[in-house]
Amino acid sequence: MAAPPGCPRTPRMAGHQDGQTMAAPSRLRRQNSEILRAQYIDVRELRICAGTWNVGTKCPPSDLDIHEWLDIDEPADIYVIGFQEIISLGVGYMIGTEDNRPVAVWEHIIHETLNKMCPDKSEFKCHSDSPPPARFIPPDCVIAMDSELLSESNNDSDEELHLLDSSKSSTSARCLQPLDLACDVNIDNRVKRKRPQYVRLISRQMVGLFLSVWVRRSLQKHIQNLRVSIVDGSISVSMSIHETHFCFVCCHLTSGEKTGDELKRNANAEKILRKTVFSPAGRVGVPQRIHDHERIILLGDLNYRLNLSYETTHELISKQDWDGLFEKDQLKRELGKGCTFDGWIEGSISFAPTYKYEFNSEKYVSDASKSGRRTPAWCDRILSYGKGTRLLSYKRAELTLSDHRPVTAFYISEVEVLVHRKFQRALKFTNAEVEDNLLLGKEAILKPLNCEAGNLLAQVSTIEL
Repeated sequence: MAAPPGCPRTPRMAGHQDGQTMAAPSRLRRQNSEILRAQYIDVRELRICAGTWNVGTKCPPSDLDIHEWLDIDEPADIYVIGFQEIISLGVGYMIGTEDNRPVAVWEHIIHETLNKMCPDKSEFKCHSDSPPPARFIPPDCVIAMDSELLSESNNDSDEELHLLDSSKSSTSARCLQPLDLACDVNIDNRVKRKRPQYVRLISRQMVGLFLSVWVRRSLQKHIQNLRVSIVDGSISVSMSIHETHFCFVCCHLTSGEKTGDELKRNANAEKILRKTVFSPAGRVGVPQRIHDHERIILLGDLNYRLNLSYETTHELISKQDWDGLFEKDQLKRELGKGCTFDGWIEGSISFAPTYKYEFNSEKYVSDASKSGRRTPAWCDRILSYGKGTRLLSYKRAELTLSDHRPVTAFYISEVEVLVHRKFQRALKFTNAEVEDNLLLGKEAILKPLNCEAGNLLAQVSTIEL
């Protein structure tokens, strides 16, 4: 039955269909471009280990064992390691000077830990490494890497990227490459001969904050557009790994467990996300702000507390009732829709609160502590943003140097790789070949349009692909 004249639904429906009809050519052009792009872009996976630790101004012994924290039994391709309170926030903070002595110790420990000779796991069989495309020539404004890194050879036999498991990926299967069994055999033998070596890509200190990024040596040559931005309480690193833009943020938000202190933390985080800007890299499409990146990992002492009494918190800890505790976690709310960290993702917490312990002890501070009573909380957190990143594990390590416990998150992230050979071939496509490639994805394009807009299918068939 037709709607009566003047019915408000009639003009709204007409406008809705008209809007879809006008948008159809634009959608098709965009999707056609993606179909063509898939002809020369491979999707691979990169293993990322992110770690954060507030070390409470304690300089570590040079032989400190951080094996558990960095989880090197399951080797990653890239390690993003953030520290807070690496030095005392005393006079040096006021006059803007930095004590970099602890940095040298920590970098020595990280280097020794990552480059220990340990057997690789059997699942790391097939790596892939396409030739670096011509567009990865660094512009003048790219931050220079440390001289010792540039002098190291990139001609290692080990490679850094792994074929993507399509059963666990949201990426369309047409972007994936079939598993090469011959590659399995060759690289499995190769890995047994030599463990991948890691080099420092970049390190930055800003008073008590310190962010250090380490990568497999063979991955280094595929990283460009390396830039750093420092905003109060944060250090952010931007980079392109093959064709995908990554951003890593280390921050230390406002402390305090009084009512209303969480609002200061929210404002602090929002300022970092809003004001962090990376210098232009001289290329179109290179991100300048945090949210412009495709894959983002944020870590640090975020300082969010539990809205519970000291006594109730300890009671739930004694029962290992992590779910009960987490229901009162301040950051849990901020991860909700419309809040400070809307759209960000955190792993499930199944470990005890990471703060506040007595130094060099397995005990939380007590009422009698000289530093004053503190209600335990998960201050140390790691979050991710953007599609194409899957969390494998989220845990803490039992290192007692500080009044905090370090936390680790292990991710698998999708990386788009330009296959130079395929790209050169695509540039030589004839019009007929282009149309053939587009037709492969035409059915997938038309089906959702047909469902959305009724007779729009007839209009789409007349659009020149």
